[in-house]
Amino acid sequence: MKVSGAWIEAKATQAVCEMLTGAGYQALFVGGCVRNALLGAPVGDIDIATDARPEVVMELADEAGLKAVPTGIEHGTITVVSGHIGHEVTTFRKDVQTFGRHAVVAFAEDLHTDARRRDFTMNALYARPDGDVVDPLGGLEDLRVRRVRFIEDADQRIREDYLRILRFFRFHAWYGDPEGGLDAEGLAACAGNVEGLARLSRERVGAEMRKLLGAPDPAPSVAAMQEAGVLNAVLPGSDARALTLLVHLESETNTAPDAILRLAAVGGETVAERLRLSRADARRLDLLRMAAAETAQAAELGYRHGVEEGRAILLLRAALLEMSWRARFAEDLNQGAKARFPVTAADLMPEYTGPALGERLQALERRWIESNFTLTRDDLL
Repeated sequence: MKVSGAWIEAKATQAVCEMLTGAGYQALFVGGCVRNALLGAPVGDIDIATDARPEVVMELADEAGLKAVPTGIEHGTITVVSGHIGHEVTTFRKDVQTFGRHAVVAFAEDLHTDARRRDFTMNALYARPDGDVVDPLGGLEDLRVRRVRFIEDADQRIREDYLRILRFFRFHAWYGDPEGGLDAEGLAACAGNVEGLARLSRERVGAEMRKLLGAPDPAPSVAAMQEAGVLNAVLPGSDARALTLLVHLESETNTAPDAILRLAAVGGETVAERLRLSRADARRLDLLRMAAAETAQAAELGYRHGVEEGRAILLLRAALLEMSWRARFAEDLNQGAKARFPVTAADLMPEYTGPALGERLQALERRWIESNFTLTRDDLL
C-alpha cells in the first residue's frame, strides 16, 4: 500500500528525505501525515522518523543548505525547514522511564522499537519517501475499520501519559467508527485510570477538550467519557445529554462545529478555570450560557449579538431545553441585526443626565424592542 498527495511529492519535503537517505540513514514519514493521507483527510504537520541522531540531522541539514532548529533536541527532535515548510525530524526512540506525563527517553536503532512507544496503532504507521507504507503493529487494519486501539497494553500506555485518556476519546471522535463504538479494552483502561487525570496541567486538558469538541460529531465520544467517569473528572457537574441534540441542530441549520458552543452545552463547574480558557473564550462561554438561560427572543438576540452569535444562543437554548429549531428564527435574527435604535443620549439631554439618562435610554430601548422595532424616534420621544 502507498500514500500519495502533494504533501509527500513536494520537492521541499523530498529534499529533507534525500538529506537523510543520501547519507545512509532512514527517513520515514510517521503519525498523522500517514494516517490522514490513508483516510483521504487533509495533511497538516509532517513528521519524519530516522535512525540518525539529532546532532547528525543538524549537520546534514547544514550541509544541504537547509535550516535546522533544535526545537526538541533533548527528545531527539529537530525541525528542518525546507521550502518554508517545517519538518519535524525525530530520532527513533524508546521510553526508559515514564512518570504519567513526562518520560525519560533513549534513542533506539530500529523502527519497531520506536513504534511500540507510540499511543495508538493508527499513529504507528510509517511511509517511505516513495509512499510505501510500513505497518509494524497492525495499524492498517485498525485504520480500515476505524478502530482506535492502544498499542499493546492499554493500561501501560495510559500510565506513560494520562493525557492519552482524553486522546482516546478525541481520536475516536475524529477517526473512529461511530456505529462500532469504542474499543472495549481501551475504554476499560481509561475508566480504570481516571485518577491520573488530576496529574495533568489544565492547559493540556483544555487543549484536548477543545480538539475533541471541534470534531464533526463528538457526542458519542463525550457520552462514552461520561459513562467511564472521565467527563466528570475533567468537568465536575457536566452532562453530555444536550450535546447530541446540539450537534443535530447544527446539522439542521448548517452551522459549523463550534467547540465553545458545545462546551456550553456540556456545562460544568468553573469550566473556564479548569480548562484554562483564554479570556475571550471564557467571556463567550459565560455569554452563551447566560443568554441561553434568559428569555430574549430571536429578533432581540440578533439586535444585541448579531446573527451568528444570536443563532448560537438559540441553538444552545434549544439543545438544553430539548426544543426544535423554528424556521422563522433565521428571519427574526436578520431583522434584529439590521435594526438600529433611533434614540440617542443627546435626544434626552439636558432633561436627563447621569444614571437617570442611562435608565431612560434603557426603558425606551425596551419599548422599541417590544414593538418589534417599529416605533420611531418621534413615537418614543
